[in-house]
Amino acid sequence: MPETFDVVIYHNPECGTSRTTLAMFRNAGVEPHIIEYLKTPLHRALVKQLATRDGFTVREVLREKGTPYAELGLADSAQSDERLLDAIEAHPILMNRPLVASPSSVRLFRPSEAVLDLLPVRRGEFVKEDGERAVDEHGRRVATA
Repeated sequence: MPETFDVVIYHNPECGTSRTTLAMFRNAGVEPHIIEYLKTPLHRALVKQLATRDGFTVREVLREKGTPYAELGLADSAQSDERLLDAIEAHPILMNRPLVASPSSVRLFRPSEAVLDLLPVRRGEFVKEDGERAVDEHGRRVATA
């Protein structure tokens, strides 16, 4: 049975990076709280709190690929945080993922291997969906080229 870990993953099951990050938690025996933010969109105040809690900006939470980012004119650096939050609230797909919140920090895990620094223990080998080995059979992080 996975251990309880006081962490929330804002997850999109259609995103490979998000699926891999979740699988890495589970490989470590950790079952995070999962919020599928496309099914349960986040209120703008929570998005702002998550984005600014550890010093990154609302703009850094935005995802461009596969979203209405360009058609909404969000690339314009003159867009205010309030406008960006309006866009994320109206189009949750604009939120980058996976965003993970723990009592000590909020982080965007891109690439997914970055989550390994947060995990207390890893159990055995972990191979990503694309076949890349991220953790060896001894639970050690595999160095990438």
